[in-house]
Amino acid sequence: MAPGTRSSASAVTGPEPGGRTAAVVAVLAIAVFMSSLDLFIVNLAFPSIGEEYPEADLSSLSWVLNAYTIVFAAVLVPAGRWADRVGRRRALVAGLAVFTAGSLLCGLAPGVGWLVAARTVQAVGAGVMVPASLSLLLAVVPQDRRARALGSWSALGALGAALGPVIGGALVEIGWRWVFWVNLPVGVVAILLTVRLVPESRDEARGSRPDLLGALFLALAVGLVAGALVEAADRGWASGAVLGLLLASVLCAAAVVVRSRRHPAPVLEPALFRSRAFSGAGAASVLYYAAFGAFLLNTVEFLTGVWRFTPLEAGLAIAPGPLMVLPFARLVAPRLIPLLGGVGRVAALGCGVGALAQVLWLVLLQTEPAYATHLLPAQLLGGAGVGLAIPSLLGAGSAGLPMASLGTGSGILNTARQVGTVLGVAALVAALAVPGPDPLTVFRHGIALTIAFFVAAGVVCVAVLARRSPPAAAVAAPLPAPPAAGAA
Repeated sequence: MAPGTRSSASAVTGPEPGGRTAAVVAVLAIAVFMSSLDLFIVNLAFPSIGEEYPEADLSSLSWVLNAYTIVFAAVLVPAGRWADRVGRRRALVAGLAVFTAGSLLCGLAPGVGWLVAARTVQAVGAGVMVPASLSLLLAVVPQDRRARALGSWSALGALGAALGPVIGGALVEIGWRWVFWVNLPVGVVAILLTVRLVPESRDEARGSRPDLLGALFLALAVGLVAGALVEAADRGWASGAVLGLLLASVLCAAAVVVRSRRHPAPVLEPALFRSRAFSGAGAASVLYYAAFGAFLLNTVEFLTGVWRFTPLEAGLAIAPGPLMVLPFARLVAPRLIPLLGGVGRVAALGCGVGALAQVLWLVLLQTEPAYATHLLPAQLLGGAGVGLAIPSLLGAGSAGLPMASLGTGSGILNTARQVGTVLGVAALVAALAVPGPDPLTVFRHGIALTIAFFVAAGVVCVAVLARRSPPAAAVAAPLPAPPAAGAA
């Protein structure tokens, strides 16, 4: 065994000194930033991709996004288990390498089908590196610094998702393929920094192989629901095709449940879901990210389709919202937790702020561009809501994870986020396909859908997560801090 590790249920090279901890958190945040960025960076590239491949409509192009998200969601939990077994740093490096290679393939794709296939390669890499990144953070960062580290990690993930259209809009001006090629230098640097700075951590006790078949059933269940939502706009909810897709999705979901009860390393571990905080955070995350995904795509489509903004202008118009995320996640949310009596209440507040931002945008919506007075206030308010909700949901869900299940638990929480994004994007595509007397009516459908998702997420937070609790139990994740065992 390498010097500085310990042999137990979970081996790790001990807490890092303050400066080293900050550097490790920064490196680990690169992984979640990259994966979240690529979840939405293609939104602004849709028009350019469509021009190059005129046979592809919005429904077809949505699978460039949905294929990534579905595979991402399916890989997260098995990858988390694999990271626990083989070493979380090793898994992070492998995920970064696959993600970077997938980005290269996306930029070289000769058609939409090839692009979707290359996006699945990207998604496999992202699905490996994200749970490895989060579990490394929970294992390596000392408990007294964990709340702030979680805030930084999750805020940068949200920032990556929200900055996707901004960076995508700028790169599309050069060429849509640069949306993917930009990942190449970042991925290489991230690999080198991970190897140099991040200590290894693993669960020595795990021996069962992850349930890959269960992961496949999970991917099919989510993909079939997304397909039903997209097809319902054209065929109707009562059509045989839509009902068949929904039935097949239910059967796949049932297969996941059955296998999770019987498999020694299930894709959804029943023991973790017995925790009220963990299961509640997962359910709220599905709904919150459905709102987040629907809101972002709806805004992009409105700016480019109604206000006729260029991709770069649309990206810059969205930018002020993301700039609100980090200060609210790092500074405001931690201070509100003791005042409101628990992380669940802060998450509920964030959901409410997000809904209020969309109500404001709905009231101010008009066909004539009026960015500063009509869209900017809603963007700033929405960014504040993201900064309150996302780290709080992550903190609530990770609070009771045992050390040996860090990769598995973080994989499930991130799966909930990706499943929500898929459903939100698919539901929005269906909502935008409903005809209206004018373009504003169509986009009002999308805003109303987003509000409904935000409100539903807030209701779950209030009902399940809003019990008054001490800040340490709510956010700092009361996992046993690994004792120092030598320098990294």
